[in-house]
Amino acid sequence: MREPMIKHRGFPGRLPGTDFQFIVRRANPKGATPLIARPRYPDRRPADKRADEGFLLALCHQFGEEPFERGNLDAGRLSFLFGREVVAAEDPFDPVSYSAVLRVDYAKARQSFPDIFLD
Repeated sequence: MREPMIKHRGFPGRLPGTDFQFIVRRANPKGATPLIARPRYPDRRPADKRADEGFLLALCHQFGEEPFERGNLDAGRLSFLFGREVVAAEDPFDPVSYSAVLRVDYAKARQSFPDIFLD
């Protein structure tokens, strides 16, 4: 039996005007794609950087500093923030679970993406 996947209602499906997806429609029958800390190289395209920024902004608006379940959030997009701006909120953490609990590390997020935190 496959693991249930919650759907985050109200979360944007993609970065507006692009094909950068933020959520997946249905659970993978083989199981959740593992979350890994993907490197963000300095020579990444500006569109990729905007996608990271837009995704982090959506996470902050939806969840704030509260822990949240991974659910239908896109593993690829999460992996560019995982281990830095988005961290595990439970121990032990299961990187291949749709039920894994994460949270936004606001201190790190402000440092990495200062433009989205104009207080």
